[in-house]
Amino acid sequence: MKQLDDFYLNQEEPIKETLLALKEIILKQDQDITNVLKYGMPFFCYKGKMFCYLWIHKKLKQPYIGIVEGKHFDESFLIQEDRSRMKIMLFDSDEDLPLEKIEMVLQKALNLYKSGIIKV
Repeated sequence: MKQLDDFYLNQEEPIKETLLALKEIILKQDQDITNVLKYGMPFFCYKGKMFCYLWIHKKLKQPYIGIVEGKHFDESFLIQEDRSRMKIMLFDSDEDLPLEKIEMVLQKALNLYKSGIIKV
């Protein structure tokens, strides 16, 4: 757990604050979501299955939520770039987080797992 905590603590403000807020938002969505460190980044798993992750866009230097099964989403604010499966939702650390959009996407992603479309 220390490496996971260190990931957040080692970020510069205001990105650190944004990532910590996103972590809390994600964990509040369902009691079966856990936060683990995979590939050096904080991943969130639903019943052990990778669900989403937090990272910082290399070129734009903005934090984002990566939705593992993003290919199932058509929302215009989700970005595919050169990923085949995942889509990301970028955030400006100088602005308030769009809580309703975040929760809508997370709940939609959770429903893929709960419905059986994505095997858990």
